Amino acid sequence: MMITRMNRGFRALSAGVALSLLLMAAPNAYAATPKDTLVEGFAFDDILSMDPAEAYELSAAEITGNTYSLLVRLDINDTSKIKGDLAESWSVSDDHLTYTFKLKPGLKFASGNPITAEDVAWSFERVVKLDKSPAFIITQFGINGDNVTEKAKATDANTFTFTVDKPYAPSFVLNCLTATVAEVVDKKLVLQHVKPATPTADYKYDNDFGNSWLKTGFAGSGPFKLREWRANEAVVLERNDNYYGEKAKLNRVIYRFMKESSAQRLALENGDIDIARNLSPTDLQAVEKNAQLATTSAPKGTIYYMSLNQKNANLAKPEVQQAFKYLVDYDAIGKTLIKGIGEIHQTFEPKGMLGSLDENPFKLDVTKAKELLAKAGLPDGFSITMDVRSIEPDTGIATAIQQTLGQAGIKVEIIPGDGKQKLTKYRARNHDIYFGNWGPDYWDPHSNADTFTTNDDNSDTSTNKTLVWRNTWTSPELEKEAKAALFEGDATKRGAMYQDIQKKFLEASPFIILYQQTEVAGYRKDVKDFKLGPSFDNNFVWPISK
Repeated sequence: MMITRMNRGFRALSAGVALSLLLMAAPNAYAATPKDTLVEGFAFDDILSMDPAEAYELSAAEITGNTYSLLVRLDINDTSKIKGDLAESWSVSDDHLTYTFKLKPGLKFASGNPITAEDVAWSFERVVKLDKSPAFIITQFGINGDNVTEKAKATDANTFTFTVDKPYAPSFVLNCLTATVAEVVDKKLVLQHVKPATPTADYKYDNDFGNSWLKTGFAGSGPFKLREWRANEAVVLERNDNYYGEKAKLNRVIYRFMKESSAQRLALENGDIDIARNLSPTDLQAVEKNAQLATTSAPKGTIYYMSLNQKNANLAKPEVQQAFKYLVDYDAIGKTLIKGIGEIHQTFEPKGMLGSLDENPFKLDVTKAKELLAKAGLPDGFSITMDVRSIEPDTGIATAIQQTLGQAGIKVEIIPGDGKQKLTKYRARNHDIYFGNWGPDYWDPHSNADTFTTNDDNSDTSTNKTLVWRNTWTSPELEKEAKAALFEGDATKRGAMYQDIQKKFLEASPFIILYQQTEVAGYRKDVKDFKLGPSFDNNFVWPISK
């Protein structure tokens, strides 16, 4: 009865007040979360913006994946397939250049405004003209600010056409349209929040297309709507009763910012949260032994890697790059630091993706590494810095690598920080070594092949900020091969092309790819239908009940 009264009162509170009550819950006293609210402990310090045209971080993608709709989505039950979201049907012209989408009838945004093909077209237009980090997913099809209104347009209220510049494999184009950057925004609502801008040589438009507002605002049509985002504190979602599909079973979802695995485990055990999302192997084992709790896991497309900035003369030497690959104790990391939460994987296409290569040729070999360093003219090693997000297992793995690098005379200073700090520095190319993760923007092998090989403009002012650009590296041969694979219609042959690229990448690149994530979570047993998806943007919360 006490919990029932609490739930009734909770519904009447504003999201901010409700959140404050949850955040103040005593850490050592059992405090059941309300029945209509899901509370997740989650380390989301990487979020920089909630605007789909700008958001390019794993945590932000999870939030927008639950709050915005797309024309099409990845079928999480069969990742080789695409299914309609806002689109009822679609067709591809015989020349593979024009894609025509018919919208489902009677669709509404959370605001109550009708969803039309004009909203879709304008969503594409603002992505291209804003030209933020994820825009390349759309602009790679020969689309720019001058032609976007012709290439992505509404031909009537329920019909949207998308015209590309070359006859790409249709599966590639459709997979790109499942990326969060293609999420559809409410044009009428966003236009109410547009701010004027002064045109410059780099930005020729006189307004910001609502970007300043959408960084923390919301204009979507997904199962949930974003009520509030407090950086490094909480994200609050509320059910969208205007959603066209099956309504979310819960009224509210609250992501509590919790960086430490041990804090998440204790909060889960005490009932302060319903789901713990960032558990270490040790805390995962403790949860598995608790009769009131359960765990789940799913192989993820996310891979973890170290990258070496070629602006550093020592790191630019090919022998040094290869030496680093022999100065990681993969076996020890696999058996301890990522036990149950990851699997050693040394190539950039994750398992489960077309073209994945199941080869791990490197192992700890200090003698070989010293030989390579001597060949590079650095027999005594050198000093270097490594940027690492202050979260486990990242810091533990970085410390382990620091020790093995030291065996060859490479002295590493670890520079910890939150995700936002590390990403900002990385994207400015101001690091020496960066330790982090990467998840494919869309479930197609080109997503990873592109970011690990393409660097058309290596200047600091480049707008195509792929991972190779961030590390000041170019490989014209691999870039050419990756682009050629886009036009291979035979899936088997296309997969073989990506495998060949990865073999060459292993032999010569400034990336040390370490492992593929197995995402895990602990949850209380009254949580029903909680499932982790194959990618970072499809951990869906709307099917969950309590």
